[in-house]
Amino acid sequence: MTCSAVDDEAKRCEVRTAVLIEPLPTKSEVLRACRGVEHTDHPLLRVAYELTSLHERRLTDGGPATEIDSRRAGLVRQIDRWVCSRLPPAPGSASVHTETLGAVVDRLAKYTITAYEALTSASEHDLGNAWEALAELAIGYEDLADELTAGRRRLPGGP
Repeated sequence: MTCSAVDDEAKRCEVRTAVLIEPLPTKSEVLRACRGVEHTDHPLLRVAYELTSLHERRLTDGGPATEIDSRRAGLVRQIDRWVCSRLPPAPGSASVHTETLGAVVDRLAKYTITAYEALTSASEHDLGNAWEALAELAIGYEDLADELTAGRRRLPGGP
């Protein structure tokens, strides 16, 4: 590799890093937002909180499923648009993830409500399963965020 090729690659990496205007939140930040803590400073965290509130409403009030699901779908799209507007185009070699980041955050919101609900009403086995599912998905979210930022993964329909 020539010096100019190395310089070109370094410039591409700088541009790639510079394009991500606002970093993706960590799994801990998303989980805190889902619990209603520290969710106002970041657009993705605000929406994570809203999604959690909708899942909670559906579980506790038995709210109108069509209305709640419609609102959730809109919030998922809002996350997806926000993420796509901030990520640089992924290289062709980047693997496509199976779902959008908005869908992952929506599931984190649902699993958060399920796990907290299990504290009050589930068997020990169901309680463990609910918290394990939440923990595994949170790790999956953080891995995805890291891979998106590094350009090793891209989202369906994304740049």
